[in-house]
Amino acid sequence: MEHVAVSAAPEAAPIPWRAYARLAKLDIWDYYLSVPLVAAMVLASGSGAAVGTTLVVLVLFLAGEVAMSAAMCTFDDVTGYRDGSDAVNYGPDAPARRLARKPLIAGTLTEPQAIRFGWATVAACVLCWLAAVAAAPARPGWALAGVAALAVFGFQYTWWLRISYNGFQEFFLAALGWFFVLPLYGLLTGRFDGFVAVQALVFGLGPLLFGVYSNTNDIPGDRAVGRKTVAVLVSPRANAAFVAGCSALEAVLLVGSAVTGIAPWWFPLVMAPVMALRARQWVLGFVRGEILLARRLGIHLHRLCCALLVGADLAVAMFGSGL
Repeated sequence: MEHVAVSAAPEAAPIPWRAYARLAKLDIWDYYLSVPLVAAMVLASGSGAAVGTTLVVLVLFLAGEVAMSAAMCTFDDVTGYRDGSDAVNYGPDAPARRLARKPLIAGTLTEPQAIRFGWATVAACVLCWLAAVAAAPARPGWALAGVAALAVFGFQYTWWLRISYNGFQEFFLAALGWFFVLPLYGLLTGRFDGFVAVQALVFGLGPLLFGVYSNTNDIPGDRAVGRKTVAVLVSPRANAAFVAGCSALEAVLLVGSAVTGIAPWWFPLVMAPVMALRARQWVLGFVRGEILLARRLGIHLHRLCCALLVGADLAVAMFGSGL
């Protein structure tokens, strides 16, 4: 598809670092909540690792997450620029979009500049995670494998393997959250347990459960560029059922983990607001047709969920799981 010209007033003397910050989407921080979550998990685990060492590993891993997310967003913008989808989505027929968030379309950065920046952030990510592994008090093989998988596949959302275009977008959104939690916890504690796994799975479902609403809204554009999301591939009714199933899976994890003794008995009570609002989100999106409002609710809901998970871990750290 040819690049579509967009008529837009150029920014007044743009400062280069701001253009790169927009390219990296530094204001999208929902995945970074994995770090405070893991910190709370470590406290709940009673790990004997030194506080200073733990903080160093957390900071290095977070820096790697920021760099990896920047690379992923950068290459996503390059792909969207090349196939013309960003020009359509951020063009004059979509005035609600902020053109400045797309520096390639706005003309504040060139494609070669963006690609160089993308590879620089991949390199920065690898260096940060190598340093985190070197500083870590534990290095179980599964955690090292998880970090390596993140480094190899994390930036390929729409680049090289083009994971989101080839039918694995929904899995990628959730798996990215899982892999931001579990390997880091392993590096800090050297172990793996059921309650940690449940929290990691719930954390990963958060970005998925606002991403699927974006996909529902973006069906025409995604279909035009060949992005094979569930929303594109199935009927509207099947897509609504898929989103309902993902929402139900979250509830099953929250309730089932307590029923089976994996989580404290009071865990579903703490997380009840998440389950109630998740049902409201689905009704808002698929019954009332307010897809973008449902997406926005999903973003806030993910942040609320993370806060409640951290609170649950701190309660375990202070009072034990029995309370």
